[in-house]
Order: sequence, then structure tokens, then C-alpha cells
Amino acid sequence: MEWKEENNCLRKTFVFKDFVEAFGFMAQVAIIAEKMNHHPEWRNVYNRVEITLRTHDAGNVVTEKDHQLAQAIDALIK
Repeated sequence: MEWKEENNCLRKTFVFKDFVEAFGFMAQVAIIAEKMNHHPEWRNVYNRVEITLRTHDAGNVVTEKDHQLAQAIDALIK
């Protein structure tokens, strides 16, 4: 599934085999996001992680920072 741009944000849902794998993915994303100083909105239920990206400092719209973080997140999935 690709990132969807809608309602001034990028969205994508990731599905893993179980909660531990999903949580491990979230931990990896957290490290990348902290290094970029650009933090996602997300929701986790069991093996699903829903991520929403938008730049709050730019008025809650999608910016290049969001696309860069999306690419970095996608690189975690092999």
C-alpha cells in the first residue's frame, strides 16, 4: 500500500504478524522521527499501525519533511 495524501496529510496503514512486530516497527520509527525532529501521529491496535504525517509548524499541511519521513519509514519495511 502506498501513502495516501488526503485532508492535508499523508496516511498509511502497516500490518504485521503480531503486536510485538508492530511495536518493534514503532520503536524504529520513533528513533528516525526523533533524529528528524518530525514526529508522526499514529495509532496501534494489535498488529496494525496507522501513521498520519503533516507538518504542524507549516499550518498542518503536507511538506517535504513529511515526504522524507514517509520514505524513511518505508525503508524499514524490507
